[in-house]
Amino acid sequence: MPGIEKSMRQYLKDHAGLKYVFFGGKGGVGKTVFAASTALWHAEQGRRTMLASTNPVHSLTSLLGQDVLGKHTPVEGVKNLWAYEIETKQTIERSKVEIREKIQWFLKFADISTKADEFVESATMNPAFEESAMFANMIDLMFKNEYDVYVFDTAPTANARRLLGMPKVYGLWVNKMLKSREEARTLREMLSFTKKQEADPLMDYLVSFRDRMQHARVLLTDPKLTAFYFVTLPEALPIAVVTRFIQWFKDFGIPVGGVLVNMVIDRASVGPDAAEFVKNRVAMQQEHMQTIWREFGDGVRAIVPLFETEVRGVKMLERLCDAIFAEGNAAPVLRPREVPARA
Repeated sequence: MPGIEKSMRQYLKDHAGLKYVFFGGKGGVGKTVFAASTALWHAEQGRRTMLASTNPVHSLTSLLGQDVLGKHTPVEGVKNLWAYEIETKQTIERSKVEIREKIQWFLKFADISTKADEFVESATMNPAFEESAMFANMIDLMFKNEYDVYVFDTAPTANARRLLGMPKVYGLWVNKMLKSREEARTLREMLSFTKKQEADPLMDYLVSFRDRMQHARVLLTDPKLTAFYFVTLPEALPIAVVTRFIQWFKDFGIPVGGVLVNMVIDRASVGPDAAEFVKNRVAMQQEHMQTIWREFGDGVRAIVPLFETEVRGVKMLERLCDAIFAEGNAAPVLRPREVPARA
């Protein structure tokens, strides 16, 4: 079976300037623990690191055993590491106020005598509104530039795809809006008896929004700054999800850092007297590993063992960190009790 050509450790060494690191994949594959372990590794290199969750169903508080919802919280027992579950409620309420102001101005501009509340309610009831609020919070965090590294635990891949694809989609939308707005303003001036230029807060907003999206897109598509990692299990469905979406991320210009394989059973630990269920699982995993090598090849960055207990708390994250960032390019599958002890 092929070996890893460039391990996670080597990849990060070759991309030492990475600042925005994202983890995605099918639900339940271990995105949160891989993001947390990677953030832990960066913090141990002496870099101020922010571990942030953009998943509406947050897991960091449970993983770390401390409340990190809605605030930048130092992770207990780890220097240089903060955690933050992004809360969208305040952003949604603030966005409603902003939308109401913009709609009221537009209705006044168009001489339409109706209240803005109905339009606001319609706009904010859209299921994508929460994702837009999450995206706004995420890029606010990035733009503030308070940390050396940002590691993001994203929602399952389809949601992450929409989230990270927003700059491109918004860019197309806002350019059309700007064109329509300019045409409307020109026509209004032509039909008016006066050529006096009126203030146009909606146009100012659109220009500002366009610049903001362009800035976000520059950051998210810079291979020197950004990498998106897919986490999978050696199982058919998680592999299919990665296979389906990995090219989409590349097409959108989001740099793909590689694929990480989780919960692989060490064949050496399975003796001839092992239960048939275990033997069957090993055989199944080995078959799917062949698919992983065939589909992702030199993009595989780490193969991580199935531990004897769940990954929860800093101590277990340290063990997972050792497995992800194993020395050399081989990144061997370590037996749980063979993982080197932390100093």
